[in-house]
Amino acid sequence: MARGFAIALALLLAGPALASARPCTADIHASDVRTQPGPPLRFGIGPLVQAGQAGGGPAVAVAEQPARTHAALARLKAPGRPFVLRLNRFFWSDGEPGFRRYLGLARRFARRGYLIELQVRYHPDGAQEGDLSAWRAHVREVVRRFGRIRAVIALQIANEVSITFSPDSSDGAYRRAPEALVDGVIAAKREVRRLGLPRLKIGFNWFWRLDAATERRFWQALRDHGGRRFGRAVDWIGLDAYPGTVFPPNVPPGGERDAIVSALRSVRCFARVPGIPRSTPIKVEENGWPTLLPARGYAEQAQRLRRMARAVHDYRGTFGVSDYRWFNLRDADSSSQALFQHFGLLESDYDAKPAFAVYGELVRRLGGAARVRP
Repeated sequence: MARGFAIALALLLAGPALASARPCTADIHASDVRTQPGPPLRFGIGPLVQAGQAGGGPAVAVAEQPARTHAALARLKAPGRPFVLRLNRFFWSDGEPGFRRYLGLARRFARRGYLIELQVRYHPDGAQEGDLSAWRAHVREVVRRFGRIRAVIALQIANEVSITFSPDSSDGAYRRAPEALVDGVIAAKREVRRLGLPRLKIGFNWFWRLDAATERRFWQALRDHGGRRFGRAVDWIGLDAYPGTVFPPNVPPGGERDAIVSALRSVRCFARVPGIPRSTPIKVEENGWPTLLPARGYAEQAQRLRRMARAVHDYRGTFGVSDYRWFNLRDADSSSQALFQHFGLLESDYDAKPAFAVYGELVRRLGGAARVRP
């Protein structure tokens, strides 16, 4: 499945649009961009075991062991500092069983002192697809029901809508997805205001990146459908970046810093198209590097995690970055030969990879630091 995703991405990037890439898609050198101080990053992680599969249908994950999940999270969280858990794969098509499951997950983690972000996937069934009135009603219901849980601080509306060829991982494969993103953000924000829930922030995410023409169409669609209402409704923009795995598929050791700075610059640049203010914070919602022995080793994952997270920290003030999430806590299935089953800091039997200790160290060191490296 990952191979199919890579082929589709390569075909897009090989097209003539790349030759006419606009400045927002330019790759830049981090050394050419000045670091600026900013508030400490708020760290977090995805705690659920199933990962979206690229280019195809879902893959089975080894069952979660909740007690071991809780123990691992407790080792990552820095005492006295917020730690955010991002709950992904809450599909519209799941209906009431999906509500019950994710409300239960939110309460379970809230009881243990974590803050919660919920990914509200468009992912409709055949009858729902394209019915934006029903989608808006669903989003309002999400705000009402999850807004009662004080630990729920953010809703991400839809997922990676610019990707049109990967329905399990991303929502762009479904009809009227850009409109669903815009309508969902606006509907959610209006419901938040109506209910008086200022703590509940509404955002959306963007995958870095496809070809320049595709990106222009995506961001212009947000502008054309949403206008100023959309820009005013967005509380934060999420960035999903997978250098060395998806785009760019190959990043030499040490090149992660350039990739992260290019990604942050891209999202800040594109956000101007639909009129999202420069003051709107960026959250790095997904940053990951899966292992798959022997080619993609555990030690390399730890090194790449350190370099990518450090780059986000160093440039947080430059680009207005507030949050960082690693994807993911645990492998979906460490015995699988599918690359996207191996994103975790832990194997699927909960044995720690070296990256687990590295991330815990970064959370403790950078989550409370306000200075950047010279």
